[in-house]
Amino acid sequence: MRKSWLPAYLILGLTWGCSFIFIELGLEFLTPFGVAFGRCTLGAITLLLVVWSRKIKLPTEKSTWLKLWIVALLLNVVPGTLFAFAQQYVTSVLAGIINATTPLMTLIFLLILFREEKLKREQILGLLIGAVGVMTVLGIWKGIGDNQLIGVIAMLLAVCCYGYSFPYTTRNILPLGLKPEAAAAVQLSMASITLLPFYLFDGIADYDFRIQALLAMLALGIFGSGFAYIWNFSIIAAAGSSIASTVTYITPVVAVFVGWLFLGEAITWYEPVGAILVILGAAVAQGRFSRRVQN
Repeated sequence: MRKSWLPAYLILGLTWGCSFIFIELGLEFLTPFGVAFGRCTLGAITLLLVVWSRKIKLPTEKSTWLKLWIVALLLNVVPGTLFAFAQQYVTSVLAGIINATTPLMTLIFLLILFREEKLKREQILGLLIGAVGVMTVLGIWKGIGDNQLIGVIAMLLAVCCYGYSFPYTTRNILPLGLKPEAAAAVQLSMASITLLPFYLFDGIADYDFRIQALLAMLALGIFGSGFAYIWNFSIIAAAGSSIASTVTYITPVVAVFVGWLFLGEAITWYEPVGAILVILGAAVAQGRFSRRVQN
């Protein structure tokens, strides 16, 4: 197997892992709507420039744009706003760990949408381990730890959107045979257009902000919502979707370290323990250990 995908894989994991601290800093001068709009708009501009430079044609069918708009709602508009909203009430460390439950949420929706598939033993085990991991992360025996319930609910709703987006994309977008860059450019453009009225209504929280907050938003949009799609697609092409999906195992580790190092967020013993259980549950549910045994 070629190793050319490894640098992109590591950069993607680092970028998505840092996105939670970028959101935290962005909230210094933007509202949740402002953060979501800013990252989508910067990402859209980045991808449109890439599409233009590579002379890639955008889709013209209205039905295609409608389907990509639904993906934009599921991947960008709703979860982007909810995660930014949630981080007013929870730490970036917790946000990064909860985000790692995406593979488990995806599996749940796959089982709901594709009922003809029989539930496998490792999937049941993985979901159970993941559920225990989420409860451990939240410190459920203490209520929900030091985080506020409204933030936790918002994050779980956001992850539900992520989970549903993957089977929806598999059913409705992949058969269209679009260039990944074109699909992502349209998706983020539609997300920006959708969020624009909300941004104009309530997007700026404070006009007096630090330069670090502005740089964080630039990084979040250009890299986290722009180049990240290109890196992800390149990893899938070079190493396969199975390996590409494991980048979600890196992001919570990065989020925990970065939140502690740069924001001084306290880390309880049960947060990293729960994160390990979440990652383990996702790996078991995806059948990674059983494939190794078979090989």
